[in-house]
Amino acid sequence: MFEILAYGFMRNALIAALMVSVACGVVGTLVVLKKLVFMSGGISHSAFGGIGLGYLLGLNPVLVAIPFSLLASISVGVIGRRTRISEDVSIGILWAVGMAAGIIFVNLAPGYAPDLFSYLFGSILTVPVFDLMVMFILDMLIVTIFLLFHKEFYAISFDEEFATVSGVPVKTLYYVLLGMIGLSVVILIRVVGIILVIALLTIPTVISMKFTHGIIKLSLMSAIIGLICTVTGLFLSYVFNLTSGATIVMVLAAAFLTSTLIKRLKLFKKTV
Repeated sequence: MFEILAYGFMRNALIAALMVSVACGVVGTLVVLKKLVFMSGGISHSAFGGIGLGYLLGLNPVLVAIPFSLLASISVGVIGRRTRISEDVSIGILWAVGMAAGIIFVNLAPGYAPDLFSYLFGSILTVPVFDLMVMFILDMLIVTIFLLFHKEFYAISFDEEFATVSGVPVKTLYYVLLGMIGLSVVILIRVVGIILVIALLTIPTVISMKFTHGIIKLSLMSAIIGLICTVTGLFLSYVFNLTSGATIVMVLAAAFLTSTLIKRLKLFKKTV
């Protein structure tokens, strides 16, 4: 096990796993509590437009995806709250347009995009040092916002009307939350890819909710579960020569099934 740490790409992969676990622990908790899973899917797929634009402009795709994801996140919020178009319709449109724009941008870009599939299905083993630095900065930004406003986020997750009456800036925090989802998507796409990003944003939190409560405890437990599953998936993908992103998601699924069985077993013992 430890011999694999001799490889530089494997050390980068473990650091990326830590960054991802922090993002999925914090933002995933808010996504599940606020029931924004479908929106996360729309934002993650629209981010492909930023990846494609990065290729077309000859810039780092991750850097271009950051403003693109933020713009997509805020657009969904504005359309959903200020027009008669329902939120799921706006998400569906953004989802399709983002993917289509990304494909067209890549088609227009000169040359061949050899690592394009790493953004669709993830490739944690190829994360460069520069992307790790970007992920670290985004992680720090997400954690800072969460620590400053976690009580307010908790309030708007359960009752927006009561939060508004209590003086909580609901609309502003809603847009901030969408922005955090956009930033976390940029962090996660390098590990599990755009297609599978929902798994890391939701499954660790869903598992945590079976065993603990409270937004801080949920986010911490989600981050720990995310880290364990990501490192386990990374190790299995290395040993069996499998695609890392897909392997990590399958480990998450196995952890979810195991947690469900443990929870039911505990309930059964209480009733006996």
